[in-house]
Amino acid sequence: MTTFQTLVREAPLPRKESEILLFHVFNCDRSWLYAHGDDPVTRPEATPFLELVKRRQAGEPLAYILGQWEFWSLPLRVSPDVLIPRMDTELLVQWAVALLPERPRKRCLDLGTGSGAVALAVKHELPESEVTAVDLSEPALKVARSNGEQLGLEVEWLLGSWFEPVLARQFDLIVANPPYICEDDDHLAQGDLPAEPIMALTAGTDGLQALRQLVADGQSLLEPGSWMLLEHGWDQGADVRNLMLTHGWQAVETRRDLAGRERVTGGHRPL
Repeated sequence: MTTFQTLVREAPLPRKESEILLFHVFNCDRSWLYAHGDDPVTRPEATPFLELVKRRQAGEPLAYILGQWEFWSLPLRVSPDVLIPRMDTELLVQWAVALLPERPRKRCLDLGTGSGAVALAVKHELPESEVTAVDLSEPALKVARSNGEQLGLEVEWLLGSWFEPVLARQFDLIVANPPYICEDDDHLAQGDLPAEPIMALTAGTDGLQALRQLVADGQSLLEPGSWMLLEHGWDQGADVRNLMLTHGWQAVETRRDLAGRERVTGGHRPL
């Protein structure tokens, strides 16, 4: 006899992933599974779960299978048009929401917004802030806009490359999680990365192409004393600090993620 527990136990996936797929298909949670785990399941009832298991086995990211992923405790719609939000990026949000209240107008610009995760997290924490988000991908921006509507959070969504849509404007904070992986990095063939949009992952032969542009051009869109925060690879902290110092940014520092890796570097425009 096949039971719910049997489905989870025999699925060729880590148990946590099997449970997540089961909860998704049967619209239940772990407490329900504990109470009904030994209930019988017919083959027709089990088929949708088994189909999702096959997709996961084939390498499709769990987030794309579910169509939703959580970031900053916010449920976000995700698709292959956007990167899957990761916990490391919450460090960028933490720093942003600490800095922005100090600015008079609280105007925040999120570059390369993807699913809108960072922009929406900032707006959720600071409802009085004015948040603008830019992305080069129209499909990605469609996902971000739908997330904003679903959450009831008002963000200005603009299509374009980095600063182009906002060149005549000034902001109190710029945040970005740009592509920063080298084009020939072996990690691109590992985990979920092969399924994610390559344009949102790679940035030239050294991974610094986008970061160079943001550092070089960012001060012109910031009020004096305002900050720019950039997420980057665990081994790029020194490079980004040097870039910012070379371009005259002040109070440059790097913060580490929960694993102790250098993850976000920031600095402010001179007063």
